[in-house]
Amino acid sequence: MDNPDQGPTAGLTPHLTITGNRAKDAIAFYEKAFGAERAMDPYLADDGKRIMHAHLKINGGHLMLNDDFPEYRGSAAPEAGPVTLHLQVDDADAWFARATGAGATVAMPIGDQFWGDRYGQVTDPFGQTWSIGSPIRK
Repeated sequence: MDNPDQGPTAGLTPHLTITGNRAKDAIAFYEKAFGAERAMDPYLADDGKRIMHAHLKINGGHLMLNDDFPEYRGSAAPEAGPVTLHLQVDDADAWFARATGAGATVAMPIGDQFWGDRYGQVTDPFGQTWSIGSPIRK
């Protein structure tokens, strides 16, 4: 069981590295596009500029993120990787519209899919791909 004061204690939690010192912008975007809530205030690095750790909750799940710290890993994070973050939601059309209205671009138009979901994909301004789905209403 998750403790909202301590963060996720089980399961799998995506942890994104945002390039270009734009983690603060990413947090604001995720709040607007996906209704993210801050589970804690972001921790700043010693330089007082970059976010070392941020923890958000989106649609009941957890998302962690940080600015890039190439001095700790030797290379910058990729702008867009082979990972897609999936949101299973109550109304895919509404979530899709909110995300594109906030500035996400359409990667796959939303539509009825053979597996029974209303589904589409968007790319956020930070290069991350998000899929959004909900059961097809009959």
